[in-house]
Amino acid sequence: MGFSEKQRTVLRFPYTGYDALICDGAVRSGKTSVMALSFFLWAMSNFRDCSFALCGKSVGAVQRNMVTPLLGVMYLQEQFDIKYNRADHVIVARRGDRENRFYLFGGKDESSAALIQGITLAGVLLDEAALMPRSFVEQALARCSVAGSKLWFNCNPEGPEHWFRKEWILKPEKHNALHLHFTMDDNPSLTDEIRERYKSMYSGVFYERFILGRWVMSEGLIYDMFDTDANTYTDAQAPASLHFSGVRTVACDYGTTNPTVFLDIYDYDGTIYVDREYRWDSRDMDNGGRQKTDEEYADDMEAFLHGDQCAIIVDPSAASFIAALRRRGLYVVAAENDVLDGIRRTAALIQRRKLLANKTCAGLIGELGTYLWDEKSCKLGVDKPLKERDHGPDALRYYVNSLPDWRFDVVQT
Repeated sequence: MGFSEKQRTVLRFPYTGYDALICDGAVRSGKTSVMALSFFLWAMSNFRDCSFALCGKSVGAVQRNMVTPLLGVMYLQEQFDIKYNRADHVIVARRGDRENRFYLFGGKDESSAALIQGITLAGVLLDEAALMPRSFVEQALARCSVAGSKLWFNCNPEGPEHWFRKEWILKPEKHNALHLHFTMDDNPSLTDEIRERYKSMYSGVFYERFILGRWVMSEGLIYDMFDTDANTYTDAQAPASLHFSGVRTVACDYGTTNPTVFLDIYDYDGTIYVDREYRWDSRDMDNGGRQKTDEEYADDMEAFLHGDQCAIIVDPSAASFIAALRRRGLYVVAAENDVLDGIRRTAALIQRRKLLANKTCAGLIGELGTYLWDEKSCKLGVDKPLKERDHGPDALRYYVNSLPDWRFDVVQT
């Protein structure tokens, strides 16, 4: 399979007069793989005894999106001696007497900038640049002080007010940068069938961004792809062996003045089934307007489990409740609370009809149908859900964030 014209432009980039390359656009458009290949060949052809950085939202994402495809290229296997040390997250590549090191970094949050301080780089490739904090990106760029160093960026679109769009994509001349916008048509390895499959996976703002490659604002319903028929089921429609063969997990969003929600979830044959819910709202006068203690909620959790054991994923801020559950010998995991990744992942499962809620889960179903983007924050360039009617969706997101990356195509470019 040959390269598209836009991919060939990426391969030629190092030998132009540009200092930076910016590739943005749709998922599965072939930008990440060709950038990683071009970056590696440029580094090995022009430098020796230098350090380079491969950066992503996490080290795992770098391994999945760049390192694994690179190590699988037969030409590189034949022409270079490449060793990847997983413990130290570094690739050492040799050819003859020429050797360079490629360090892997994850730019997950503001504290990540400290991870890359102190290193001197001859080049950096930032995959998923729009998902990284600005402090990490700018610290990575500041490390590129070797003569002849170049800056490489790729990303899928976010909101139109995103700092990376405003500072780099709209001002490439300011940085002497080449900007290339990719669509799925720029990836010759995709068949028409695969393109249509990806198009069917997204809806609303996610379709605009990931399929059309547009920097559009998130607004209105977050889960506009949720269908009260296609994404729900009755007890009679549930698989007969759901409770015997499905992997059970309970997810919990803990509230003090806000409602506390438990979701009984089964992972069965590639589909997520939310089978039951528990909900206590201290503001509900039918409950006497009473807030329960941690021990009372722990009693309710034990009753909800029906004496069985399974993993319980809990809002990480609920430290006292987590402690109360663990004192009772229950297996509790503090949730990964990445809001935007969790929303993207949940939306992908809903759109593919791989996430179904029992029709008895009226609270969750009602909240999924009214879960909104915070319009004020989105206009300022920050994708953020409105903190209203979000308790079931938050618990669901905690669970979805626990699933392995291979269950999702959202972050792959």
